[in-house]
Amino acid sequence: MKPERQTAQESPASPGKTRRIILKHRRLLAGLALLLLLAAAGACWWVWERNGAYGFNVLWRRGGTYWVTTKTDDPRLSPAMRIALTVPVPKATSGPMTWKEHEQGFEVAELPVMAGGREVDRILLARIDTSQYRFVVRNAADGDKGIDEWERALPQARLIVNGSFYGLKGLPDTPFISEGTAMGPRVYNARAGAFVANQDSAGVTDLRDGNWQQALDGASNAMVSYPLLIGEDGQTHVSTDSRWLANRSFIAQDRQGRIIIGTTKDAFFSLARLAAFLKESPLDLKVALNLDGGPLACQSVRLPGYERKLYALWEAQVEGDQVKLLRWPLSNATWAMAVVLSVERKTT
Repeated sequence: MKPERQTAQESPASPGKTRRIILKHRRLLAGLALLLLLAAAGACWWVWERNGAYGFNVLWRRGGTYWVTTKTDDPRLSPAMRIALTVPVPKATSGPMTWKEHEQGFEVAELPVMAGGREVDRILLARIDTSQYRFVVRNAADGDKGIDEWERALPQARLIVNGSFYGLKGLPDTPFISEGTAMGPRVYNARAGAFVANQDSAGVTDLRDGNWQQALDGASNAMVSYPLLIGEDGQTHVSTDSRWLANRSFIAQDRQGRIIIGTTKDAFFSLARLAAFLKESPLDLKVALNLDGGPLACQSVRLPGYERKLYALWEAQVEGDQVKLLRWPLSNATWAMAVVLSVERKTT
């Protein structure tokens, strides 16, 4: 006789045990959610303490910033950058240019930068009669204004360009006056230059003597910047020739007293090579001062019958054959401009 087979049957879990399992899972999920919430709160606190509203707007606007390491011939670099990273760097000379006056006292031009028999970059220029236009330096520390937002905020501005340097929270990093309000550090070792404007005049001041307080005294708008590209002695004053490449902006004064503002379309120039180029250019500069550079070095010109806008893109640190290229996750996003200079026609 065969032994009787017995079929094992699973006994259903008791309702109490099921509730305990569900409660345990819920507690685990709640704990994980709390940890994520605390981590997010900690990250937000860190961003706020370090960068304030500017930091949050950087994340919102372009997703942050990071560096990628490349070689000097990497196709992700612009053509001008790849040429600038050859050894030896080809000497740059000025191509032909013509000033055009689209409004009385305001001229524009584009200066080709030639090297090796071809154009490698171009400088977008404006030449302005200080008796007919006023200059205002402005700060948007929250980081919520790029070139497009500045255009909307300043519909009467004939020119908008990035200004001097600013800190992690978007506030001016150098002595700064905006419409009579002083900002920036009160103690500062200035050995370069300043742009200084009041109701009647505007100019670029050589500050190699370090007396920025005297230079800014009585100014309605002013900003200290560095380095001094060309001093009042007619010489260049960039102490080291690094291979740092970026879109560049500068403000200068020619020998007729007019203000010249320029921004490069590409990133061919290191600061030392830009200074040497400007000294030999046909711009007849008396003094020239570098402004902040990189992807924030944007420029807008709006005149009757003429408009021009540049969105800057480029910045790279270079050591040997290693290049660190600046990138941001939202690649189509434009950068905020925390400090700008605007030019407006005088109304009186």
